[in-house]
Amino acid sequence: MSRAFVKEDDADHGDDGLPERPVSPHPNLVTWEGLAAIEAELARLAEAIAVARAEDDRMALAALGRDQRYWEQRRISAEPIPPPDDPDTVQFGATVTILREDGRRQTYRIVGEDEADPNQGTVSHVSPLAQAVLGKGVGDEVVIAGQDAEIEAIS
Repeated sequence: MSRAFVKEDDADHGDDGLPERPVSPHPNLVTWEGLAAIEAELARLAEAIAVARAEDDRMALAALGRDQRYWEQRRISAEPIPPPDDPDTVQFGATVTILREDGRRQTYRIVGEDEADPNQGTVSHVSPLAQAVLGKGVGDEVVIAGQDAEIEAIS
């Protein structure tokens, strides 16, 4: 086919016409739970794809195929990190409690990007909060979102 009949942005789409889900440029660090969640999502997608094929649902197949490609890439690039071995230093996988200058006490676990859900108490290792506390210890002062905070506990 002549390039004259191909849209410029076709290169940004998978074979199904949907744009691919962006993949982070950061290392894909994951906890053991995060790795299990990736594998569970791939299994769920495989089942959903089988159903969509049986129903000849092309729109669902396109979306599911895109998601499957994303999660396959994330599984291939996953770097499982064992639980932290030093309770004195904030590391990937650690749970850290901070006390903000306004009196708010917050506890977060540092996890992989796909695992992060601040509403559930998890933050990505590349988030500003995680970057501020990684490598620090109890009693250390950090600046998070322009506010002073102190690390109160690490587990």
